[in-house]
Amino acid sequence: MEMQQENPLGREKISRLLIKFAVPSIIAMLVSALYNIVDQIFVGNSVGMLGNAATNVAFPLSTICIAIALLFGIGGATNFNLSLGSGNKEAAQKYAGNAVVYLGTFGILLGICVFFLVNPLVHLCGATDEVLPYAVTYTRISAVGFPFLVFSTGFAAMIRSDGSPKYSMACMLVGAILNTILDPLFIFGFNMGIAGAAWATVAGQIASALVAAWYIRRFKTIRIHWKHVIPSARVGLRLCAFGASNCLNQIAMMVVQVVTNNILTFYGGQSVYGSEIPLACAGIISKVSMIVLSIIIGISQGLQPIISFNYGAKQYKRVREAYQLAILVGSAISILATLAFLIFPRQIVSIFGSGSDAYFQFSQQYCRIYLFCTFLNALQPISSNFFTAIGRAGIGTFLSLTRQIIFLLPLIIFLPMAMGINGVMFAGPIADFIAAAITVAVVIPALRKIKRMELEAPPLSA
Repeated sequence: MEMQQENPLGREKISRLLIKFAVPSIIAMLVSALYNIVDQIFVGNSVGMLGNAATNVAFPLSTICIAIALLFGIGGATNFNLSLGSGNKEAAQKYAGNAVVYLGTFGILLGICVFFLVNPLVHLCGATDEVLPYAVTYTRISAVGFPFLVFSTGFAAMIRSDGSPKYSMACMLVGAILNTILDPLFIFGFNMGIAGAAWATVAGQIASALVAAWYIRRFKTIRIHWKHVIPSARVGLRLCAFGASNCLNQIAMMVVQVVTNNILTFYGGQSVYGSEIPLACAGIISKVSMIVLSIIIGISQGLQPIISFNYGAKQYKRVREAYQLAILVGSAISILATLAFLIFPRQIVSIFGSGSDAYFQFSQQYCRIYLFCTFLNALQPISSNFFTAIGRAGIGTFLSLTRQIIFLLPLIIFLPMAMGINGVMFAGPIADFIAAAITVAVVIPALRKIKRMELEAPPLSA
């Protein structure tokens, strides 16, 4: 069909497409992670260990923002590309328009809830009495930026699916650059401390959202009219169905982090390290591992429009090639990251400020053990998004839950009962290994089926 011939997703070389779509997506995801990492670096070097612990306590709430953004952003992008691939332009317009409305509405609701419920929320996320005032200040200010963070992150996926990955990247990059400039100015120049870090982040998020909003009337493949932004329950449910895998992955991370914070605080209080050292160290290791995960998620998001369009156009050979290339690249990056975590843990933690000998002793041990199986971590996120991209959202959702909820969460709760605080460390690699094994078991039959479909059904043509 004409759409397939004109759209480069259906004809351009897979490796070139993956670079074109994944690199901007990776940068966008890294930028999103860097909002928190840059804050933690400056806060750690100004406020100290308690500041690091406070940003760790606040981080799960930012993760909820990303979860909502991916629910409607990836859900919208997947439906958008599947519709374009099958030639249904009107449906693509409706999905894009509704994605805008749902991102804006739920972003505002989340910001309001966090702003007014900040005290019980930071307690829930593991704040100790010493960390509490820093956590409340940072989180309440951050809540002002949550609607902008949700919209910019979610709509960036829609922009990428429209064939503008560089603009999608620019949306996030503008905010990150502004945040990085304002952080030292507000924290040190205006002597605002942890509040300065939060306001710098909010300013960056507003800038990103404004740049993203400018694109609404400038889609390449469609035009969004007022009738397309009228909320539809049916469209909303379909967005949620196809965005659930990515959303639940983030929700699972948030739940695991909240539980981990509380477990570390409890068992840390019974160890020689105390409660604050494990809480601060775990926050740093979590942010560092987020860099690797952001790259992997960026690859999976860049893969999504390629998979969805070609699956909709029945070009199954290109679907298999794209998935296999993404796994190969993601695994190579994961292996390099694992080596860095094992060889340079102290150097990595030192970036986020100084501490006592006990602080560095715990952080090095935690980094080496908890992140030992990072080399396997490309399989589950990429495969989860692969299934969602071909319309099998149920399997994608299941895979997204395997590591965090089905395995890691119970291990974090029960292993410390027998091993103390060390149980938290060993829960990570065990969960990584089991999740990777299940992913392989599910993916192999799916690829064989796509191979058979490739032989049986010719691609759609003009």
